Order: sequence, then structure tokens, then C-alpha cells
Amino acid sequence: MTQQGWQFDNSYAQLPKAFFSKIEPNPVREPKLIIFNEKLADKLGLDQEALQGEEGVAVFAGNDTPEGGLPLAQAYAGHQFGNLTMLGDGRAMMIGEHITPDGKRFDIQLKGSGRTPYSRGGDGRASLGPMLREYIISEAMHGLGIPTTRSLAVVTTGEPVYRETELQGAILTRVASSHIRVGTFQYAAGKGDMDDLKKLAEYTIDRHYSYIKEEGSDRYLALLKEVMKRQAELIAKWQLVGFIHGVMNTDNMTLSGETIDYGPCAFMDTFDPATVFSSIDTQGRYAYRNQPAIGAWNLARFAETLLPLLHEEQEEAIKIAENEIGKFADYYYTHWLAGMRKKLGLFNEEKEDETLFEDLLNLMKEHEADYTNTFLALTFDEEYEGTENLLKSSAFEEWKKRWLERLGRQEQSKEDAHQLMKDNNPALIPRNHRVEEALEAAVEQGDYSVMERLLEVLSEPYAHTKQQEEYCNFPPDSTRAYQTYCGT
Repeated sequence: MTQQGWQFDNSYAQLPKAFFSKIEPNPVREPKLIIFNEKLADKLGLDQEALQGEEGVAVFAGNDTPEGGLPLAQAYAGHQFGNLTMLGDGRAMMIGEHITPDGKRFDIQLKGSGRTPYSRGGDGRASLGPMLREYIISEAMHGLGIPTTRSLAVVTTGEPVYRETELQGAILTRVASSHIRVGTFQYAAGKGDMDDLKKLAEYTIDRHYSYIKEEGSDRYLALLKEVMKRQAELIAKWQLVGFIHGVMNTDNMTLSGETIDYGPCAFMDTFDPATVFSSIDTQGRYAYRNQPAIGAWNLARFAETLLPLLHEEQEEAIKIAENEIGKFADYYYTHWLAGMRKKLGLFNEEKEDETLFEDLLNLMKEHEADYTNTFLALTFDEEYEGTENLLKSSAFEEWKKRWLERLGRQEQSKEDAHQLMKDNNPALIPRNHRVEEALEAAVEQGDYSVMERLLEVLSEPYAHTKQQEEYCNFPPDSTRAYQTYCGT
């Protein structure tokens, strides 16, 4: 298997055994490679040809373990819609930590690979549609420049999975900087073993934040700060492109700052802060407008796990944690304001910018304007689908006059402002009907060409090519309510 390019060094397995279970792979009957990410394979230093051959497919299916691999399932907990539950990799298996030629470390995980000790009665399998959906959305997020896990391959298993109906079984190969979650720390804290908690914190620092080790006894506080900063920047980037994660449970928040678990996620079309797509989020807990606050809530749960490491006196530890968590809103808002300035071609800061941005969003909501296309309309001074009512309103004309005056007060030229906007306003997003169109063609008809074309245009969303223009359009029945499902 060494000719495939794998270079494994399994550091997570050096943690206390409570954090994982070594497992035996669950072979499948007839694996078939459906899609393979050649660019990602190159980045990882892997042999494309070998991985697309029979032996490579056997690895992606969980039928064979590469030399040096160590299959394991991780244990963790998580607040799911506010309720704490003991969880773990119930349908996923990490085959090892791959070291790239430039020394970077990535988890290689098979999602849908079968039962583990954490399956809680489930079959541990996944169906083709949700695995292709994660492939599409995670690669779209990468193209948008948003930190994310990525997808290396999807294989079908040749075996059915049973949900409401019989579905095609499939396995996704996910690549992540790590799978350490807020829920991993909640699991450690819940066990009450101070030594295990400390080892997990040290491991996380070594793996993702080695530059804070010199902080000495304050490095655990520094860890909290750094995780908060990364999450604040990540969620701001979600908001700036209209991405709605859909299930921001604490087990779906990574310590690395990558977006993970693309279940009921979707991108917003018509701007409405209350937008929810997930069929199970009946109360709107994870609505678009709530994502920053939920991020802070999740980080507060992370801070609670660190209390014994922050100070030996609990009251003092709580004060320290509360003081830091209170800074999250400022971290987030700083990133969001900076991003909005770029989307509107602004290079410098003025006190009135915040009002300018909020007024635009209010007008977009009032006139039911498309989020992505509104910023394209401003970038190219053209009318795009979903912006007609907004652009024709007198209130927008007044707003536009203020914006143009604001642009005129900076040193940079109109051309510079235009380029800044092009670089920060994507030509397209993975619109819901386009994703569904691709999935239907693949799953129902075995036609993967629709998905391949979609992936191609999503790979460079800031290119603004002619080919991308048709992907800005709405479906004929765009007024139909769209729902997403977790998909297991």
C-alpha cells in the first residue's frame, strides 16, 4: 500500500484510551469509486493513479487499511439542541493521521464505514445522497476560502441501507486538520479525570496552537482565547456568504476552527435573518441570525470544561472564563465589519460604516432581495435576479448615494474598489436547487456529469466567468419552501 503515498503517524492514539476505541474495519461487498478529488490528493502528496485503482478503492471502502494506518473511533459528548448527550463516532472510522510532504498533519476519516462501540443501535452506514452533498458543500466552502474539512472520495458499497426506504450505501473519505471538538473536551470533563483533561488540552495545544506553549501556566487560558478567535472569524465568514450550518451542536464545533459536519446546511437565497432550512430545527435555534450567539454559547461550554485548568479556585476560574467569553462578540463583530467593508469596496474605516451596512441589510430584507446577487449587483452595477424590487426602490437610491459618497472619501480608485468587491463577492454559491439537481441526477439516474459541472464552477467562485452566470439564477418554483435533512 506504500505506493499510494500514505505516511501515517497516529498521535491521537497516544492519548488515554478513554478517548477512542480501536476498531476492526467493516468490509463492504462491492465498492465502487464514484468521485475522487485529484487536486486534494495532490495537496496531500498522494498517488492519484494508485488511489483510483482497486487497492485505493478498498481503502476508501474500509476493506483494507493502508500500511501504518490505525483504525479507531473517537469518543466525545455534545450539546444537541441544548441537551448534553454522550456520543462518539457512531458511523465513522479514522484510518490514520497522514503527514503531507510539507509536514502538515491531517486526519483521514471514513464516514459511513459501519458500526462502532458508539453506534447506539445504529447500523453505522450512510447513503449516497448525503455523502455526495457533503462532498459538494465542503468543496464549495473551500473554494470560498472558508476553513473546512474536505472530501477526498466517495465510494458506493454495493449494499443497501434502510431508512424510510431502501437507499444506496456509500462512504465518504473526509480530510480534517483534526476531529477534536468542543464535545471532546465535554467528554473529558464529564469523566472527571483531571489528568485526562490536562492531556487532551496539551495535545490540542501541541497540534493546533504550539505557539502558545511558552505562555506557561496561562497556556490554557491562551487556548481558550485562540479557539474563540478562530471560531469568531469562521462564523463571520459564514455570515458574509449567507451560509447556514443548521446543526451547531457542540460536537460539531472543532478546536481547529474548521467547519465540520455538513448535514442540514444550506446557503440563503432571499435575505432573511430568521432563515432556517433544517427540518429538525423547529424552534429556529440555529437560524442564520443566531449563529454568532450560538457560537458564543458553545464556547462557554468549552470554557466550562477548562475551569479546573484556569485556576485552582472555582470562583476565580469562572470569573476568568466569563471575562474571556464576554469578548467573543467583539471578536466576531470585528471580523464581520472587516468583511462587509471588503464586500462594499471599502479600504478604510469610518464610524458610520456600521449603520451603512445595517441599513443595506434592512432594505434587502424589506424588499426580499437575494443575498448573493445583491452584492453582485453592487459590484457590477447591474440588475441580477432577485434584486429588481430592491434596486428600483427610492430608499435604495438614497442608500446608494450614501455608499458612493463613502467610496469617494477614500484614497483608492474606483477600479481598486471594484477589484476588492470582485475578490470578496462570489459569482455563485451552491444554490439549493442546483445541489438537489446534481444529487437527483447522481442518485436516481447514475449521472454524475451534473455534479461534476457544478463542482467545477464552485471551485473558483471569485473568477466571475461567463460559465458561472447561469448558476446565479433561481429555480422556476423559487417560492417553494426548501428544507434540509440530517441524512444518515
